[in-house]
Amino acid sequence: MSGQNYSTTDDEMLVQAARRGELAAFEELVFRHRDPIYARAFSMTRKEQDAVDLSQEAWVKGWQRLEQFQGDASFTTWMTRIVINLCLDHLRKQKRQRAESIEEMDEESGGVERQMPVVTVNPTAGLERAELRVKIDEALGRLSAEHRTVLVLHEFEEMDYKAIAKTVGCSMGTVMSRLFYARRKMAALLADMRKIT
Repeated sequence: MSGQNYSTTDDEMLVQAARRGELAAFEELVFRHRDPIYARAFSMTRKEQDAVDLSQEAWVKGWQRLEQFQGDASFTTWMTRIVINLCLDHLRKQKRQRAESIEEMDEESGGVERQMPVVTVNPTAGLERAELRVKIDEALGRLSAEHRTVLVLHEFEEMDYKAIAKTVGCSMGTVMSRLFYARRKMAALLADMRKIT
């Protein structure tokens, strides 16, 4: 770090200092927010190395585009949007290279998930919090990239259908059906995991 210690400076001041070219201020922002940015990348890609690469790429883009940050939302929200867009691009590229489809697998298995209730009540009552997080993470990993993406954007980023449709590049109807499917699939997976434990 250069002369100034930024550890007690708020994000807004750090952004202003970073815009003036003070790298130490931006380094402090990275230090503060790197974990949630990595976590969002991982929740979408499910691969550690991809999440590391994409979150690093997000920070590079964040530095390059700092002038575009308007301050309408928090710095973290802005960075989260950058990493989400990078993850979506990455997933689209992967999709072109991969033909496997969870919908086809579901049709073959007879669509058990369709009988499952939508997750409204906690389907994992009685599980410890840390154990629950692991199980949710595991269940998320079993969803297709398309279903996982709409679920992450809706549940964690609290985006509405219209915003998700625009971000993902599909119709609102597609978003709604993917979300409906993803919730039922999650309910089925979590219910199965409870039986195992």
